Amino acid sequence: MPLPLSRRQQNALQIATHIGALIPFAILILDYYRGNLTFNPIQEATFRTGKTALTLLVLSLACTPLRFLFDWKWVIRLRRPLGLYAFFYVCIHFLIFIWVDYGLVWAYIKEGLLEKPYALVGFTAFLLLTPVALTSTKGWQKRLGKNWTRLHKLVYIVGVLVIIHYLWEVKANLWPPIRWGTAMAILLLIRNASVKKWITAARTRYRRTRKVAAPPSGAAGETDSPAGPA
Repeated sequence: MPLPLSRRQQNALQIATHIGALIPFAILILDYYRGNLTFNPIQEATFRTGKTALTLLVLSLACTPLRFLFDWKWVIRLRRPLGLYAFFYVCIHFLIFIWVDYGLVWAYIKEGLLEKPYALVGFTAFLLLTPVALTSTKGWQKRLGKNWTRLHKLVYIVGVLVIIHYLWEVKANLWPPIRWGTAMAILLLIRNASVKKWITAARTRYRRTRKVAAPPSGAAGETDSPAGPA
């Protein structure tokens, strides 16, 4: 059902989105200086930035389905910042891998990518997400025209690759990537034309049923005062 928000509420929600997206980064920096990144700080920082990037990416992909399902038009204003913050954490995640862990030595980086399939999948996702993030402005949307929509559909492929990257990286508990993968699959399924058509038809039938079942205008007043006006 529609959930209208005033302009002030929408602005407050956008500010909260920016603050919420930056909190994990602030905590990461704070824990680094305090020495609270466990006995393996590189691994811990890599895990944190990767999980935050995945969370924000899923939230950005959820904006369009939420608008379609509940007619929340205002939620679309959050899609771009969420997506860009996801890319921000992806960049940090990637820099930790190539700079902190491998010292920007190409030979080591190449060896790491070839020896670790999950790293290669993650690197591919990073390459595909980069042009999407760089062309996210209205100016690029105007320049690219219809090609802009085609280009930004790469984010669906990125979402699948990120789940594969996460699934291959973990060694023990597979449930977290499976849960994220299920959420990603549902979001992508809602975007399917046939599924959207079915949901629209079901929603129309539901609204008609509610309209038929609703009491006629004035019926409630007659029930409250059966004797009528004095």
